[in-house]
Amino acid sequence: MSRRGKPRETKIPEANCAMGPGTQTPLCSGPGTAFKEEQNQKIKKEQKPKKREQKRPEHTNETSVPDVKTESACIKTKKGTSTSTSPEHLTDEKPQHRQPETPKGATKVPVPQSNIGQKADVDKILSTTLTKLKIKRKDRAEAAHLINGIIKNIMDYLNKNTECFKDVQDLRTGSYYENLKISNPDEFDVMLTVPISRVDIQPFTDDGAFYSVALKRGKTPLDKFRKENNTISGSEILHEFRNEVKKCVKKTEYVEVEKKKMGCPAVTLLVTGPGSVTLSLDVVLALEVRTCWPHFTKEGFKIEGWLGRKVKQECKGKPYYLVPKYQGRGARECHGVLAKDTWRISFSHVEKAIMKNHGSEKTCCEENGARCCRKDCLKLLKHLLSLLKTKDSSFDKFCSYHVKTILLHACCSRTKDTDWKASHLTQCFLLLLENFESHLRDQDLPNFFIPTQNLLLGPSPKSCILLADRIKEERENGFPIFS
Repeated sequence: MSRRGKPRETKIPEANCAMGPGTQTPLCSGPGTAFKEEQNQKIKKEQKPKKREQKRPEHTNETSVPDVKTESACIKTKKGTSTSTSPEHLTDEKPQHRQPETPKGATKVPVPQSNIGQKADVDKILSTTLTKLKIKRKDRAEAAHLINGIIKNIMDYLNKNTECFKDVQDLRTGSYYENLKISNPDEFDVMLTVPISRVDIQPFTDDGAFYSVALKRGKTPLDKFRKENNTISGSEILHEFRNEVKKCVKKTEYVEVEKKKMGCPAVTLLVTGPGSVTLSLDVVLALEVRTCWPHFTKEGFKIEGWLGRKVKQECKGKPYYLVPKYQGRGARECHGVLAKDTWRISFSHVEKAIMKNHGSEKTCCEENGARCCRKDCLKLLKHLLSLLKTKDSSFDKFCSYHVKTILLHACCSRTKDTDWKASHLTQCFLLLLENFESHLRDQDLPNFFIPTQNLLLGPSPKSCILLADRIKEERENGFPIFS
């Protein structure tokens, strides 16, 4: 201790010091300096934290974490701020594996292996069924050749031997000419049209499907069927037409005229084809009307989103047709016209046009274009209905036109070709069946062209519900009826 109470300084052994070049820090040597440096190195070694493996950020826009070299490390956060983390909290544990994040708005739906297997089974069943429904090219060619010959003979006969039907033209319609025929080429539909002008068309019923036709002044080939109120009788024209067709085919050995069905506008010919196969040919007389479509069609035929406005205008520029068919009791009278003398409007030529050019893209189902499954879905539904009808006679009121109408409405709801990819056949077919079931349960199926007409007024409500139940049963059980 000094005299003023201060402790004496401990003498440190002398060391030889020199000034480092360009600095003012002495470079010392000696036992004291070596001891201090050794102690400092030991402390730094103890305090230096271990580097931990950094997780690679999943997003490239985040700043990587800097190496920790000091007692307090600054680590970047996702928001760009920094937090001080002590070495005690830094460990050398390996980062855990992270699962990929689910995109926002997406829902994780587990797909049971059993469901995948069931879908594969349905895919195979539908594909196999379509293969069975294909018509052989040879059979198609032979049947078409035979039918074309009969139609030509009938037209030649009418042109030469009748006055009222001398100007008839043939219009090929129906599933065969729309490439929608299934199984066998055994049914054909041909309209023989009579052009008329200067007529007055008036609706006979409130739904806009049936009309009376009155001739205006002037001489026409149909004058012999004109009544006192200038209307022409559908029943009388059909009777005359039937008699003339019977005369034409009377001497043809392989053609027989089927007995007339009440309310049916067709003259049905049964033709014995190659291999004793019986073909059915429906010959339908129709009036060709070249005026604007009736106002009942204004809210129908909504194909703008599917085929476009241009196609719609082209179709509406075509004539429409009237066939001699009535609904209900033939003796029912309205405005001086009997129901049996009325005519039903037909747009079968337009249906044929849009089914042959059914894609939202012009190349749909062409040789170099993408294929869709619209027609395949329709063929499968027609086949399903046919099989169900063979098992239950209460379904006799349902026909292929109901099925076609379902598809036309579906095409206007799901307008893009990508909605009907050929690879999505099962999904599209199941959805079409659900559409059909819904209409059956509601007992309401609007005519595609005249939405005020309900096509399900004919079948009973009970049969509509029963058919919906049968379709649902087939759909949920993988279509055992196709096996």
